[in-house]
Amino acid sequence: MKHFNNAGPSVPTLHFMIDPLVRIDVESIESLVEQQRYFVLHAPRQTGKTTCLLALMHHFNAQGRYRALYVNIEAAQAARSDVARGMAAIVRALASAASVYWNDEVAAEQARQVLSTPGTDDWLRSVLEQWARHDPRPIVLFLDEVDALVGDTLISLLRQIRAGYAQRPGAFPQSIVLCGVRDVRDYRIHTAHQEIITGGSAFNIKAESLRLGNFSHEETLALWQQHEAETGQAIDPAIWPELWADTEGQPWLVNALGYECTWRDKPARDRSTPITLERYKAARERLIYSRTTHLDALSDKLNEPRVARIVAEVLASQDGAGLEERFPIDDVQYAEDLGLIHARPQVRIANRIYREVIPRELTWTTQIRITHDQAWYLTPERRLDVPKLLTAFQQFFREHSDAWMDGFSFKEAGPQLLLQAFLQRIVNGGGRIGREYGLGRKRTDLYIEWPISEEQGFLGEVQRIVLELKLWKKGSLDAVLAEGQPQTVGYARQCGAEEAHLIVFDRRAKPAPWDKRIWQRRSTHDGWALGLWGA
Repeated sequence: MKHFNNAGPSVPTLHFMIDPLVRIDVESIESLVEQQRYFVLHAPRQTGKTTCLLALMHHFNAQGRYRALYVNIEAAQAARSDVARGMAAIVRALASAASVYWNDEVAAEQARQVLSTPGTDDWLRSVLEQWARHDPRPIVLFLDEVDALVGDTLISLLRQIRAGYAQRPGAFPQSIVLCGVRDVRDYRIHTAHQEIITGGSAFNIKAESLRLGNFSHEETLALWQQHEAETGQAIDPAIWPELWADTEGQPWLVNALGYECTWRDKPARDRSTPITLERYKAARERLIYSRTTHLDALSDKLNEPRVARIVAEVLASQDGAGLEERFPIDDVQYAEDLGLIHARPQVRIANRIYREVIPRELTWTTQIRITHDQAWYLTPERRLDVPKLLTAFQQFFREHSDAWMDGFSFKEAGPQLLLQAFLQRIVNGGGRIGREYGLGRKRTDLYIEWPISEEQGFLGEVQRIVLELKLWKKGSLDAVLAEGQPQTVGYARQCGAEEAHLIVFDRRAKPAPWDKRIWQRRSTHDGWALGLWGA
């Protein structure tokens, strides 16, 4: 029985999958190989890159014109700048791949014998030269995880390939494809002598840079429908827009949500149990809370300054004007290559799940330090007493904001993140928070869903609340409220909320004293009763 794959390359006999050769421009790759080009194929982690590379290898080998080989050289990362160890690991990976995929023990032994010769800076070039001379069919080599290598090991790899380039195809591979998360131009290589060399200068023979994208909308739905067709398990069509908004086709997310819904949800293992929208939403929350390796690795990229600068402004929902001056285009492209953002039509977090994960990860240590019990902010009917909750936050913000926000790397978005940490700690006991933010929006929207009945959960009555967050950086408070109130009402109508509040953070260069910064008001706009709050 096939299942959704949430770990490693997909296997047609085991997994639901989209034909990998449909997802890439095979015609362009064939043309580049025919032209004897060396090029880059890159994609964010867990987008199906290895699956596609293996499919390409089998595709070229089936033609009979080439000897194509996939080699994963990630093991050389541990060697860091120890070139001898690093090149030995790469050569052993070549030998293993020749044995497994070519079933060619002669080629594998040729590689192993090179390790007994002096000259570690020539081992890779020597192996590839021998292989190219050994068989009349030109070699097409796919080197995966190249950007995992570090320092002088990476420099040695790139330079040995460049040294053999002129010998192709008779005495070196006709085409070499460097594969990884990043384009070679984004490699920042620190040598043992503290020099910094860019990948572009070390590998200036690159002809093209191809990127493997996400699933299309049609492919996203088609993958789940494979499960429905094979098992007969009904999937509520109301899930489809949610699945797309949550993932925007990110392959690992699409598969991981499928696995959560159809296997980790134990009652759903009975294929007569339909996958409903509420079961799907519960699975989404479990996935986010699980802090899996994929999501954890994604959040780790936020520690890189060039990524942090971009994400900080997106989280703060700053004005998108002047983007080119604030963000070097290479940094924007790098963050997009990592799969964190979409750059067009404007910079935004890549999908709804990442929009949830990023603020949760950034405020995790803050969340666990906030001690609040649910009882004090619940009414006797078990509804959220939002005015009571926001009043408590105002006092918390007054007492702790300066000290706590000093600990945030993303200080520009500090007020929004601190409120989200406060709320996340509160609603973790059964509620959900949705988030909307992005450059140019000039606001952050939070959407709280709270089930009234503990027994029925989200299948019963649900309290829906909208919180609109605005930064007051210049001009008058009246102008901020005049802009924010229609935005709050518009978002509340969009969400079908029954309660809406606008929270204004005074972030002017010289904010008002705390006694004037903390205020509460009631207002009416377009028939809606609004709570207005200052902090």
